[in-house]
Amino acid sequence: MLELTLDNLTKRYGAKAAVNGITCTLNHGIYGLLGANGSGKTTLLRMVCGILEATEGTVRYGGSAIGKLGADYRRILGYLPQDFGYYPEFTARRFLLYLAALKAIPKDEAERKVEELLEMVELTSCQGKKIKTFSGGMVRRLGIAQALLNDPEILILDEPTAGLDPKERIRFRNIVSSLSRERIVILSTHIVSDVEYIADEILLMKEGELLAMGDIGQMLERARGRVWERTVSPEETERYQAYFNVSSLRNTEKGVRLRIVSDECPMEGARPADPDLEDVYLYYFREN
Repeated sequence: MLELTLDNLTKRYGAKAAVNGITCTLNHGIYGLLGANGSGKTTLLRMVCGILEATEGTVRYGGSAIGKLGADYRRILGYLPQDFGYYPEFTARRFLLYLAALKAIPKDEAERKVEELLEMVELTSCQGKKIKTFSGGMVRRLGIAQALLNDPEILILDEPTAGLDPKERIRFRNIVSSLSRERIVILSTHIVSDVEYIADEILLMKEGELLAMGDIGQMLERARGRVWERTVSPEETERYQAYFNVSSLRNTEKGVRLRIVSDECPMEGARPADPDLEDVYLYYFREN
């Protein structure tokens, strides 16, 4: 069984801890790593990839430290960084074949794999076009294809839908969902909807620390009894937004329906509501 263990993983820059003592064990499935920009997600992923050395703690795969595994670990790892680099003058096909050669994949196998991946990410019809002509969504799909060239057991995706329109984000999520069987997939994002429907487990990260971890049901339970709804007049809306953590508001015929995240009933007449993942996110990342 696949097993990736993070044991007291810490990265400090001077007195500041970008990642502080994260401990968890991941098996096969999709893990949604949620956190605001600057929460330490990228630093954590770079340590998991072995690109960045930890100040303290270890990353183990199958019980062995990844530093000792060396090239054996890199062979089972696929990585799509937030800033995905590519050669704009290359065609999609040439780019993937070039990376396959760098990964020492035999030519016949590389040809077959590239064809398979281009079809999977729906770029077959564009394989002869230069990458500089691609949309942002097409580039991200090419990025996931390159991360899969070596058929990795661990797939790490850092903010993979940043800058994509809703249609491309849905398409990307569907591709990721299809890849999760017999793999560990870590998808880092600050966009709740990117992981709400596909993640087997959610990890919430804030200021370098792991605040909570669990499946969607467990995460929703943590916010149960802390989400409230109340319809107020349009004139009252701004005042309530200033005092409470409002996760959403909707104009109705009777007024403005506020959805508020609070440990206690925020106002007279507010009624409990079933939480969703955005409510959980706001509960953990609220500022007051």
